[in-house]
Amino acid sequence: MSFSARLRVVLQLVPLVLLSGWSAVAGRAEVALAPLFTDGAVLQQGKSVPVWGTATPGERVHVSFAGQTASTVTDADGRWLVLLEPLAPTLTGADLVAEGSNTQTAHDVLVGEVWLCAGDEIFERPVAQAPDAAHTLAGAAQPLIRQFTVPRASASASPAGRWQSATPGSLATFSAAGYSFARQLQPRLGVPIGIIQIAWARSTIAAWLSPHTVATDPAAQATLASWRQTMADHPAARARYEAELAAWKAEAARHPSPLDQAAFLRKRPQPAPPLGPDDPAQPAALYSGMVSPIVPCALRGILWGQGQADALQPEAHGHFLAALIPSWRAAFGQDALPFYYVQLAEVRLATEAGNASAARLREAQQKALALPATGMAVSIDTGNSDASTHNTPEIGRRLALLARAATYHQPCDYTGPVFVSATREGSAMRLRFTHADTGLIAHDRPVQSLLLAGEDRRFYPAEGRLDGATLLVSSRQVPNPVAVRYAWTGAPGANLFNGSGLPAAPFRSDAW
Repeated sequence: MSFSARLRVVLQLVPLVLLSGWSAVAGRAEVALAPLFTDGAVLQQGKSVPVWGTATPGERVHVSFAGQTASTVTDADGRWLVLLEPLAPTLTGADLVAEGSNTQTAHDVLVGEVWLCAGDEIFERPVAQAPDAAHTLAGAAQPLIRQFTVPRASASASPAGRWQSATPGSLATFSAAGYSFARQLQPRLGVPIGIIQIAWARSTIAAWLSPHTVATDPAAQATLASWRQTMADHPAARARYEAELAAWKAEAARHPSPLDQAAFLRKRPQPAPPLGPDDPAQPAALYSGMVSPIVPCALRGILWGQGQADALQPEAHGHFLAALIPSWRAAFGQDALPFYYVQLAEVRLATEAGNASAARLREAQQKALALPATGMAVSIDTGNSDASTHNTPEIGRRLALLARAATYHQPCDYTGPVFVSATREGSAMRLRFTHADTGLIAHDRPVQSLLLAGEDRRFYPAEGRLDGATLLVSSRQVPNPVAVRYAWTGAPGANLFNGSGLPAAPFRSDAW
């Protein structure tokens, strides 16, 4: 079935899809375009384009753009939606007009490539906080790159947001990763790039699941039941927190000098508040509040970056990621919508078990590559272990390499070395990789974070010797190795790359 045919099927469900993102119109109301279709918008080229909004129930609405006119009648709740036929790219803006009892016009609307950037702080962190902010802002004059930011909203919310061009006055608030992605693509494609940002720092993947997934997936149901119990326990948990915080503040006051304060904070960090009703952890809350208002927007693809909040729940995260991808594709009406995601970066957790959990979460994320039209950008080397200064522009660049190779079919190296096998050679193991034709490189020092184990399954630190496109790993403590691991911890200091400067993802040869 063609994309247009599939989308027409999806649009039959639009009143249900939009219910959580749009308020019903009571009585008479003016014709209004949804915020996604206002001044400065970018529409997707080469695909049928849904355009929607609100008006008086039962009113006939006409939408005109680029020589096309499409008409419809609003439903009982005052919602309307039309479908424009595939559009050619443009470099100059045009008017998008919705007419009924009144006329609303969106000016300076372009046609190009539209990508959704979704998840946590990876896409929420703005250009102003990126490592190269001063350089980026100094060169800000990209009118063909535009961003639509969906404001933070949990559960159902009235739609909002607006489009902005990448200019000196607005670029500081753009998603650093999203803008870097767009900046890599725009000159190579020669068309406008629109990025739609929906992000909430430290959000859980369960919050981004669709209501349908939460209602039908047993694991999601269990997570929802746990959330409800947490909310039932919230008043008591809040009271305990307030008492602990008061005691902590009283003790902190007894350490007035900066040195004493620093020592005290290392010994006794400030208590963290418990989850509350407004926390963005409720299953399906962020989908309802931030994704629903843009469904079923025509997209070229989805960029996803999230995982730090789930570092202690690798199995659940992997399960939910495998469920989220097809459910979002169904919502936007395209089974093969490209979905490129970021593997968890360095994160240092409090316990050894927690750091091993972070490694397993990266492995769970990598398994999602079994789904069609997916790609993974490795970010293990992009910043410090508390995620406060991750190089989000570099993450955006790596996502752009995936898109260039897989979506736009431009020849380029798009991933680092991918572990294939480990074979025994005497007292060492030889590791082989794909995407290592340009050779293997260890930045700054010998390959770090290598471990070997024998039949006793006890891992010991190991050394690696680069040999062209292979790596020979050995340890004096493991004369008969049977398994190898690389970067198998929360913050490993990984430094294995290929000749294109792209990092290897953490891996292990065992399944213990």
